[in-house]
Amino acid sequence: MTRHAESSAPHGHLCWVYDDPTAFANGAQDFLLDGLHAGERLWYVCSGPPEPVLARLSAVPALRDALARGAAEVVPLDGAYRSGAVVDGPAQVRAYAEATDAALAAGYQGLRVVAEATPLVRTPAQLDAFARYEHLVDRYMRARPFAAMCAYDRRELDARTLAELACLHPRTNATEVPFQLYATGPLGDRAGLAGELDLTGHDLFATALERAELRPVDGRLVLDAAQLRFVDHRTLLLLRDYGRRHAATVVLRSAHSAAARLATLLGLPGLQVEAAR
Repeated sequence: MTRHAESSAPHGHLCWVYDDPTAFANGAQDFLLDGLHAGERLWYVCSGPPEPVLARLSAVPALRDALARGAAEVVPLDGAYRSGAVVDGPAQVRAYAEATDAALAAGYQGLRVVAEATPLVRTPAQLDAFARYEHLVDRYMRARPFAAMCAYDRRELDARTLAELACLHPRTNATEVPFQLYATGPLGDRAGLAGELDLTGHDLFATALERAELRPVDGRLVLDAAQLRFVDHRTLLLLRDYGRRHAATVVLRSAHSAAARLATLLGLPGLQVEAAR
């Protein structure tokens, strides 16, 4: 099961955290089959030898046929990313944009990728760059027919690393993540929020917000929080301060009137709380 934050994206961006390789393999197959039924080109980006992945996919008749006719492909990790290096986020988005355009030119409806990305986030520098890339590529997905399952091995990464990655996806199976921050448009001036923002996730949210690198348009940053179940005063202060650093008014669109009342009581110029529609 995955937690799903609704957004305007026509396709999906899913973070799959696993400690059972079989469960991951089954989830990846389902994700690819959804893309196959939608007429998309499929990539499975694997971090290990391709032969076991090819054998698993070939055991599914529809995927075996897709592999045979070139609609599906198993790609080595260093064939899609610079394995072992710090990812260049904008360059990586451009690479997937080119691959998506190539899929469309070949008559497919888009590109769908499963990527086992654990080796790309082992060091602090790798993690920081890749987390920033996760939000950057999420913006790209708002406008173009590209979908991705980003898989991370719980046996090799610590809980904080997994949380920093999972919280930047609109869909995840990581139930321990208290919130999700995800793109709702391609320009970076707005984002969506789901879950709960309280003291337990305060530091994680501050880190995620900085990595999202939101860009004001006409002096405004909009956070669509219709699916945010709870927000505390610390988060409102953090959003106010974030807006100040970016010379912008932060607009929080919340489904809960308590957020607006709290912002009024605190008196927070630079933070505007609106009713979510």
